[in-house]
Formats: sequence, structure tokens, C-alpha cells
Amino acid sequence: MATRRPFLIGLAGLALLAGSCRDSESGPIEVSAIGAPPELANPNLKPLDPPSAFLVEAVAQGLVRFDSAGEIEPALAQRWIVSDDGLRYTFRLARLTWPDGRPITAQQVAARMRAAASPASRNPLKPLLGAIDEVEPMIAEVLEISLKSPRPNFLQLLAQPEMAVIQGGRGSGPFQLERQGNGSVRLRPRPSPDLADEGERPEGPEILLRGERSALAIARFDEGMADMVTGGSLGDLALARASEPAGNSLVFDPVAGMLGLAFTHRQGAFADPELRRALAMSIDRAAIVESFAVPAHQPRESLVSPGVTELPQPALAAWSAEPLPMRRRNAARIVAGAEHGLTVRVAMPDGPGYRLLFAHLKRDWAAIGVTAQRVGPREQGDVRLIDEVAPVNLATWYLRHFTCEASAVCDPGADSMLAAARNAPNAAARREQLAAADRALTDLAVYIPIAAPVRWSLVAPRLNGFRPNAFGRHPAGELLRPAP
Repeated sequence: MATRRPFLIGLAGLALLAGSCRDSESGPIEVSAIGAPPELANPNLKPLDPPSAFLVEAVAQGLVRFDSAGEIEPALAQRWIVSDDGLRYTFRLARLTWPDGRPITAQQVAARMRAAASPASRNPLKPLLGAIDEVEPMIAEVLEISLKSPRPNFLQLLAQPEMAVIQGGRGSGPFQLERQGNGSVRLRPRPSPDLADEGERPEGPEILLRGERSALAIARFDEGMADMVTGGSLGDLALARASEPAGNSLVFDPVAGMLGLAFTHRQGAFADPELRRALAMSIDRAAIVESFAVPAHQPRESLVSPGVTELPQPALAAWSAEPLPMRRRNAARIVAGAEHGLTVRVAMPDGPGYRLLFAHLKRDWAAIGVTAQRVGPREQGDVRLIDEVAPVNLATWYLRHFTCEASAVCDPGADSMLAAARNAPNAAARREQLAAADRALTDLAVYIPIAAPVRWSLVAPRLNGFRPNAFGRHPAGELLRPAP
């Protein structure tokens, strides 16, 4: 009988795991999220890594949230009504309280949303929040959000952890936070006021959440000392596979988003869109995706992902209709006319998956006479890797990465088109402006698309409520479903 090869992490990691033995079928759900120790961070001040995003989703909530399948369900709002023209969303809040017993009001929710959209906010969803015209608390339990123009899938934006309502470092549940001495946190289901008064314990499992580096998280799962590893990306996928996970425990989320390269300046040779196109057209995307070996993963040649509601047919560069050998011949001619000895510095994180991606890029660009060098993500590169999951199924999430406020390579005309789309009087006019902006940015070659992002988890059979979904969100309260 074949034996599983042990996954090695070093003596220090083994010593740590040795003190963590438990019964894997009982007790709290143990979750290892890849990243720093979890904290209830303010997403308006700093981005949320996977441990902190999982924590925020568990102990705080916005007006709505994602369920285990990535569908919208009530959270702070118990119900809502959308006007016929799609411009007004009226939410009635559930009767929820802060941990000190004070009621959560529409005024507090409105203040939080305004702060996320304020000029000082660093919330990553801020560029999309410009779609909001007004946030108006009507009474203590009713909130109205008015949009400048209709937005399909607007509720997906409100369901993201970055839109959770946090006040004074506290959230409204559905879990309450108890910090542990080793940097982990224990999440206990928060009792309703009625249960608390009667001294009853709320139903549902407790969760022990850790933030740790990928190798340690994978090793913990491999040894049966964690029920789930979350936050996996292309960078550490090879580590997960090296552990030879049993059965169907390695699970991929069918996320959309961006895995590609953005230009960081338009100086020297990179000021020429022809040269930027040459770099894009010479890449063998099919070979790259095949090397990842992720089920249903497809190469991509468009800035906006196919399947986005507002742009069912994203713009494609003219070279996309040509076979790869012809592309490379044309690219080599462009490069030959540029400055001698062209070198491209690629800024990307470390990790075996990213190194594999770079190896493909280096080979492909060498075929047209370009030398590639990999540098760290904080170093100055000519291009930088974007590896982001789309938080909402909107074309503007993709396009607003390349406004003149956000990108060194941009088109003021495309910015004007995006502004016109934001204030368009109807969906058809909005689609027309978005399509024009997409075409302008594609022709300018502001971005080198490669594929959709890769997001994976390791999931123990015990977690019968885990569902892969398009947003990669896995609510703490739905990981374990009670037996029927």
C-alpha cells in the first residue's frame, strides 16, 4: 500500500504542532487563515488580509452578507425594497444591538458608509462607492441609499467585509470575539438578548481562528490539527499540493477578478503602446494555465472578465485573433525597433506559484528579445502583478484600476467615459460608456491579462457546510451544518 509523504515544515513548526493535538471530530472548528494574526481592523484605514477578513465577517456585519453559496442574505437589514428604476434601496434594520446592549441604528450605519466613501478613506471599495448619491437614515430602523444610476449586483458590494459596520472596535455578531494568548482568537456564537436573559447558550460551534504563514497552516491541516485552511492563492498552491491532501480536501473557488500585469510608468520604451502590446501578445496563456492545473481555469485576453453583467462582450485587442506564432513574430519586430537590450522588471510576491508564473513570462519574452527580471512587490518594477478577486460583478471594478488617479498608464478620455457611465440616465447609456472606456483602455494596452485569480482552501470532511463560490467567502456560521 502506498503511504502518504509527510509534509515537512522544520523543527520549530513541528514543535508547535506537537502541542496542538485534539480530537478532529469534536470541539471547536479550527481555522488557519494565511496571513498575519487576525485583528478587527478598520477597512477604511488598512486592507484586510484573509485572517482579518474572516474575523470581520464573523464578529461584524453590513446591511447584507454572503451565505455559503455566495448568495445575498439579510444581516443588519432584515429586509429591503428596490425601487422600480433601480435607484433607491430602502433597508429596514433588524433589532440588533451592540455588545453593550445599545441598539444599532440607521444613523450609525449611514455614518459608517459615508466614512468608507470619504476622501480620507483607504477602503479598497471606495472607487465603487462613488455610485452612491446619498445615504439617508429615515428613522432609527430605516435607511435609504440612492444611486446616481442603476447598478446591477449592488448588494454584492454591500456584502463584502470591507462594508461591515464596526464601532469602537466592536461588531454586532453573529460571533463574539475572545482573544487567546498565542495570537489566535476564539469565536463564540453571540447570544440573542432573549437567550442572554434566560442564561441559555446559543446554538452553533465555536471557532478557533489563527493567522499564520502558508507552510505552517498546511502542515497543521496535514496533521489533522486544523479543519480548514483559507486564504490560499496561486503563490502557495504548490505547497498545498506538496502535502498530498487526501480525497477532495483541496477545494478551488470559481472566482473572477484579475491575474495579470499593470504598467507602473510610461517612460522610455514603455511610453509606446506598441511595445506594451508586444509584451502582451507574446505570452502563451494556455501553457501558463495548464501548468497551474486548476480545474475549469481559463486563460484570459481581456481586461474585463467575461460574464460581467454590464459588458457581456469585453473588448479584445486586435492581436487576440492571431495564432501565437504570428503574434510572436509581430512582437519581435516591434521589440527590434525599440531601444537595444530591453529589460522588463516584474514586481511580484515570492512563492512557488508566482515563481512558476514568472518563469513562463521570462521564457515567452525571451522569444521576442526581451529580458525579464523579477523583483519584490515593494520594489520598483516596470510592471507589477495584480492578483485580486472581484468583490462585485461590475465592469467598473476592473476599469477603475486604470483611471488616471489609480494608474500611471491611463487615458483621460476613458476617465470621462467612466464619469459619464456613473451618471448615465439608464442601463443602456451606461453600457455604451463602459464599452467605450473598455475599448479605449484595451487599445492603450494599460494591462496584460493572463487569467482569473486562483483561490483555494483545504477543507476537512467534518465541514459539511463549506461551499466553493464566486466570491471566495466562507461564513464562519455556515461551515458546519447540523445533521437533519
